[in-house]
Amino acid sequence: MTICTHPTAAAYCLQAAMALVVTASLHGIASAEEGGSGHYTPGSMASFIDIVPAKETFVARFNYLNYDGSFSKQLPFAGLVVAEAEAKSSAYGLTLVWRPPIEIGPGWSYAMSATIPYVTLEVSGNVQSGAGAVTGPRSERTTGLGDVVLIPLMLNYIFDPDFSTNFRVTAYAPTGSYELGRLANTGKNFWTIEPTLALMYFGQQNGIEASLFTGISFNRENPDTQYKSGTSLHFDGTLAQHFPFAGGLTGVGLSGFYYEQISGDSGAGATFGDFKSRTMGLGLAASYVAKLGGNDTVTELKWMRESNTRNRLEGDYLWFKFLYKFY
Repeated sequence: MTICTHPTAAAYCLQAAMALVVTASLHGIASAEEGGSGHYTPGSMASFIDIVPAKETFVARFNYLNYDGSFSKQLPFAGLVVAEAEAKSSAYGLTLVWRPPIEIGPGWSYAMSATIPYVTLEVSGNVQSGAGAVTGPRSERTTGLGDVVLIPLMLNYIFDPDFSTNFRVTAYAPTGSYELGRLANTGKNFWTIEPTLALMYFGQQNGIEASLFTGISFNRENPDTQYKSGTSLHFDGTLAQHFPFAGGLTGVGLSGFYYEQISGDSGAGATFGDFKSRTMGLGLAASYVAKLGGNDTVTELKWMRESNTRNRLEGDYLWFKFLYKFY
């Protein structure tokens, strides 16, 4: 297969070279709910690099996320009440995607994936209450495994060379480190199930990309705190222009998200009430498709700034993603 050297080849190379980004488990910090964060990281699935592979392939992907955010009011953290919280996270993830040689019908494809995250998280704030807590300023740093992300079901359907849709069901497993009364936890200590539907336009003639991902996160209760974070709805999208550059295919554009809780927090530990959250963000995205060792690679760099937040941390996301297609 030759390298993509013109926008008219973009859809073909897209099917052969791209795969799912499942970096949602690189959360450590960033949404609403208990601890100022949910399992899904806003903006993590938003562009053509997140497509379900249309042909048999195995893909490995390195993901890096840097986040720096703060919240001036009170947040619940692992059984504590913390004001003026600040959080910094550096998260690394390995995503493996397999599209097996299973044919389920013309235009359809099936794949599965898993992401293993490794997170370094720093949290500081003014601890005000909690079982056995020492009130006053406090800062903690934790490094370790995050919550593994499993996607056993990924379906894609190609309507035509320019337009496709895909559906997946994601499960976030509570494999990360968690301790009651600790500010910095790399795991959430509960399961989340998340169905996602995506619409993808990639013009072969014009090189224009317009992607939209819509997902709903259903959370189980944290058994240690008896806190159940509410259901959340998120929209993530990208609008970009792709063109030939330096022997490959480059894309530049905008990426954004909207995230909101559609049901309140509950359980004996939800002392803040429903504590519904909201955030939105917008930023720049750049990508590059090329050959390495005869195989396809994709690199993406994305920065997004949050705004109009409620009951959650607010800050900046910096993503770096590198994908290698083995066959």
